[in-house]
Formats: sequence, structure tokens, C-alpha cells
Amino acid sequence: MRKYVIMGVQGSGKGTQAIRLCDGYGLEHISVGDIFRWNVQHHTKLGAQVKRIMESGELVGDELVETVVRRRLGEHDWNHGFVVDGFPRNDRQAEFFLESFDIDGVINLEMPDAEVARRVLSRRFCSQCGLDYNLIAHRPEAEDRCDVCGGKLVARADDNPEALAQRLADYHAKTAPVLALFERKEFIVRVDATQSKEDVFTDIVDQLGLPAAVVTSN
Repeated sequence: MRKYVIMGVQGSGKGTQAIRLCDGYGLEHISVGDIFRWNVQHHTKLGAQVKRIMESGELVGDELVETVVRRRLGEHDWNHGFVVDGFPRNDRQAEFFLESFDIDGVINLEMPDAEVARRVLSRRFCSQCGLDYNLIAHRPEAEDRCDVCGGKLVARADDNPEALAQRLADYHAKTAPVLALFERKEFIVRVDATQSKEDVFTDIVDQLGLPAAVVTSN
């Protein structure tokens, strides 16, 4: 059983690399962001709460995040292990995590803030079908129009320079003590996330000492 935490600032590719690890090694991807997005899309009570917070440009509160992760891990559907994405976000949550699970490694995807801004502010999604785009890596065939349904492409309400700057400042302030704690107690893999997706994945696998992945996703 393999149990990993993947960390990295918004836009560093955490979700992409977590999914590849899970596909390749039979692990369960536990993404706080995906859980919140599902609730927003399905108009649940939790989703309405998260949407209000996101539109204000702030991060979802630590207590709410911790509750969601506790509940998800409590389902115990991760027979071969898991990759947690988006948690822990402070030293108290990190302590809880270390006390509850024998973590095999912490993957930290490192990226300069300027590159984060370039990537995040290029994100778009279809206002009709919800398909994600990126004007750097995944441009639509017709400008500002979805390739699938023709819907208008728009930016997320919180993908603007002011909100991003606030999120980055908050992330760095909270993440520094978490990384310091994991550095003392756990094995941290530090990866340059400005590399190509393939090179980032290869770097992660090599540093973790994993065998070749059985299955990988693009």
C-alpha cells in the first residue's frame, strides 16, 4: 500500500500528476478541489458555501477542508493506497495526518509565482458544458468558443490578478510550516513543476523509487 500527499501552488499541475500516479499504481485520488467542484455543480448546501467563498477570492476555511477530508478517507475505498491533493493546509492538519496515516512520501511541486500567474490567468471553461481549456496548452479551435458544444469560454470568477495574488500569499504563509514539519518527519520529494508533464512525472517516479507505471494517462 502506498500513501502519498501531493502539494504545490495552484497551477503547478497537482491534479494531473496525482491522476497519473493513481492510474499507474492503482491508487485512489482524493482531491479536495474535485470534491468541492462536484458539490458546486450539483448545487448542494456545501457547494453554495464553497461558491460564495471562491467568488470572494478567498480560500475555503481549514475546518471545512478538514471535515471533508476526514469523511472521504473514512470511506476506506483505497485498498492499494491513495494520493491526497489539496490537504493538509496547515501544521495542525499535518499533525493530524501524520498521527492517522503512515505517509510514504510528500511530493512538492515547486513553481515561481510568475509562472503560476501565467498559467492560471490563461484558464477558461465552457459556460455551457463546463469543459476546461487553457489558452497556453489547450486552445480551442475557434477563439473563445468550445470545440464540443460551441458555448462561450469564460474565466472563473476567482481567476483574476487580485484574487490570485491573495491566494498565493495565503498559500505560502500556510504551506511553509507544513513543509517544514514534513521535512522533519517525512520524506519530501521536491520537483521542478516548470518542466513538461512527462518530465515532472518521470522525476516524481524516480525520486520515489517506484517501478515503471503499469498504466499512465495523458
